Amino acid sequence: MNFMTTPALNSRRHFLKASLLGGATAISVPWSVPQILAAESETASARHAGRVALTAGNDRAELAFRGLKAFERSIAAAIGNKRVIIKPNNVAIDNQLAASHAQNLEGILEFLKSIGKRDAAIAESAANGPTLDGFANYGYDKVAKKYGAKLLDLDQDGFEIVHCFDETDFRPHPCRMSKVLLDPNNFIISAAKFKTHDQIVATLSLKNIIVGAPIKDTGFRWGPGARPGAKNDKPVVHGGGFRGINYNLYALASRLHPHVSVIDGFEGMEGEGPTRGTPVDHRVCVVSQDWLAADRVAVELMGIDFAKLGYLNYCRQTRMGEADLAKIEIVGPVLKDHVKSYKLARNIDEQLIWMRPAKG
Repeated sequence: MNFMTTPALNSRRHFLKASLLGGATAISVPWSVPQILAAESETASARHAGRVALTAGNDRAELAFRGLKAFERSIAAAIGNKRVIIKPNNVAIDNQLAASHAQNLEGILEFLKSIGKRDAAIAESAANGPTLDGFANYGYDKVAKKYGAKLLDLDQDGFEIVHCFDETDFRPHPCRMSKVLLDPNNFIISAAKFKTHDQIVATLSLKNIIVGAPIKDTGFRWGPGARPGAKNDKPVVHGGGFRGINYNLYALASRLHPHVSVIDGFEGMEGEGPTRGTPVDHRVCVVSQDWLAADRVAVELMGIDFAKLGYLNYCRQTRMGEADLAKIEIVGPVLKDHVKSYKLARNIDEQLIWMRPAKG
């Protein structure tokens, strides 16, 4: 039976039932996944470089769960005794289309439960306001309670100074970065989304980690209600322009990257992303232990020319992962059958300045 073409009967009901009845180390998988499991490497600790799971269907949580099952043994081995940190994308605390959906987190947590990991944390430093307010707005608190997960505000959990480049003065600038995301003893899952972007063309699993890492002071928010003097270090990573942000994303990727990418394309965003775009009904999910391969496949699914993404091409050039689509093994349906052409931001021509030599 091909799980990609045969829908599970009442899959949402089965998923919820499995959530309640799952054992401490494994559950009876509520969906048919033999094709994915057959592709699993016998070496549990393998990184699965260049292997990506693509799932498609009508249940957001199920798509994440099925994709993760493609790497069940190797993910379990890679986690070991590490603390699992699920990093959603909450660039806004009051715009669901711009933020990771609770159902996507549910699929990830259900998978972690199936491999015996019940002590995960959902952690974020939201861009435009109090992080925990966003968690409540999106229903993360309910999902966390259901699975016994912790909710972490990265702004309150300590920081380390990391320096970022600024193209306006060609100097390094200090930036307060989350200790949680920098800690090598943490296993980071990027619960990202398919979104176009007004500075780097598209934002996916890598950027979700790097731009989520800079912290802000208590009381900072954009607009009314901000505490006077409260600072936000996220603009430092943006590097003063299109060249700066692309370089910083590349330069920071060696320290700040996901160990597993779960990119939710159930409902993507096109146009003026990452917060002012419009929805795309896409109903796919991309999962990989190779974050560059995951982002590469997501870019293809969005119908975007990969050559336009500066930071990912820099990462490809320095071999941080597999970005050659011909060398990426896709487990699941045929990629071309699920491609949709996302509209890019209106300023796309300005964004592509990174492709041209800087003036002397």
